[in-house]
Amino acid sequence: MVKTLSTMPELGMPAPDFRLPDTEGNLVARDDFRDSPGLLVIFMCNHCPYVVHIKEALAAFAREILPRGIAIVGINSNDVAAYPDDAPEKMKEDRERYGYPFPYLFDETQEVAKAYRAACTPDFFLFDRDRRLFYRGQFDDSRPGSGVPVTGRDLRAACEALLAGKEPPRPQVPSMGCNIKWKPGNEPEWFRS
Repeated sequence: MVKTLSTMPELGMPAPDFRLPDTEGNLVARDDFRDSPGLLVIFMCNHCPYVVHIKEALAAFAREILPRGIAIVGINSNDVAAYPDDAPEKMKEDRERYGYPFPYLFDETQEVAKAYRAACTPDFFLFDRDRRLFYRGQFDDSRPGSGVPVTGRDLRAACEALLAGKEPPRPQVPSMGCNIKWKPGNEPEWFRS
């Protein structure tokens, strides 16, 4: 496990396109959510202790925010040859176990993670109606073993601000987690430096 922070791309960045298979084998694309006032893209996986720490709270948060119009997708970009616990069949088990009410997608080529400059799991990217980056950062300030309750406070505040037509919250604190498990030789240039 390599503790890694979000790259925190510039607010206003357009949401890169994606078209990826979900745990049922259906292709899900960014533009499938074009009518939603917001789109939350979460880079996550099954095995990372930082993701495991928030799984139940993340599922509850999603059940709370989805009916309010913000679309959500989870994306796993990890190298499943090296990390078989993150393989698509395990993703399906994880989605069912935790009751994720959003599509959980597999980014086999890792190109979507690169396009978003995703660095860690979990890594959160909230886009507005025009699919411009409104928030990137942590779910909240709880970490495994910290004793701090998992509340989703930071991401919830960002979603509330977006839905209310307010400015993005400041400051935005980077998410922290395990690094995305890049395939050998596939690490983005910005990850190597």
